[in-house]
Amino acid sequence: MSWIMHLEGDGKARTKRLVQRPSADGADDASAGTQAPGAAPAVAEAVGDDEEPMVQDPADPHRLVSAKRANRPFLGYADYRKEQEKEHQAWERRMAARAAKMARGEDGGPAEPDPTEEPEVGCVGLLRFLLYCAVFALLAGKFVTGSFVWDAQLPSLRQFLPTNQRLFSESMLATYDGSSTDKPLYLAIDGDVYDVSANRGMYGPGGSYHMMAGRDAARAYGTGCFTTHLTHDLRGLSEQETQGVQHWKNFYAAHKKYVKVGRVSHPPIDPGSPVPEHCDPAKAKAPYPGMQQQQQSGREGPRDRQEL
Repeated sequence: MSWIMHLEGDGKARTKRLVQRPSADGADDASAGTQAPGAAPAVAEAVGDDEEPMVQDPADPHRLVSAKRANRPFLGYADYRKEQEKEHQAWERRMAARAAKMARGEDGGPAEPDPTEEPEVGCVGLLRFLLYCAVFALLAGKFVTGSFVWDAQLPSLRQFLPTNQRLFSESMLATYDGSSTDKPLYLAIDGDVYDVSANRGMYGPGGSYHMMAGRDAARAYGTGCFTTHLTHDLRGLSEQETQGVQHWKNFYAAHKKYVKVGRVSHPPIDPGSPVPEHCDPAKAKAPYPGMQQQQQSGREGPRDRQEL
């Protein structure tokens, strides 16, 4: 770990010996301690025990670093920067010569872009990259799952938009039963009104559940009596039937294509009115608790008065 404290290297672990490289003209003046006038200087390289040459650090000219494999990317990038600097200087000379020609009234030719200038991505480049990524994701989804959206159920944007829910009367709700193509298709369950226009084939005219459109048939959702129980009256339902109504309420509330548009106002139900009979005689039951006593007290009242 001595290299952490001594960035120049551990002298105990590595010994350096200088190797003289002959000058460019082939003379050995550097080894003799003299240098011929005009000749390139000899370059001294330090070689360690592992036979890896020590070269000059590009960041610090007074420091030597090993040319081992781990340092080669750093040294290679330094060489690349030197080449870039040479090309930039050559470009500046060409541009200066062009400017001089144009100052003399000569044709300097078209302006040459700097070959070393880093291209800027910009907004257009970023948008192009995002577009390529989106296209790749769609094609990959089609290839892997057979669906461009990877079999995902995309949420309806309408549920995130602010809506102006309104209060409907029963007569007003009846006009949205799908008979007019100019109006949306609504249905209600236990007072909540939903727009089911996305599924006109099922709730529109001729559909299997058209009887539910334009009204609050909450009772039919629990009992399954789609002919006689098209009413919002939930009196006398069993626990299982009540759970069935709640299930369908949750279904419409969580549906991605159906949107709640308001509530429907019903007139109050007369407590003394008879409870709708079940369409299945086996499931028919007595009215809700207390209903029979009210009916019997209503029948016995006149008799008591007559006896009095």
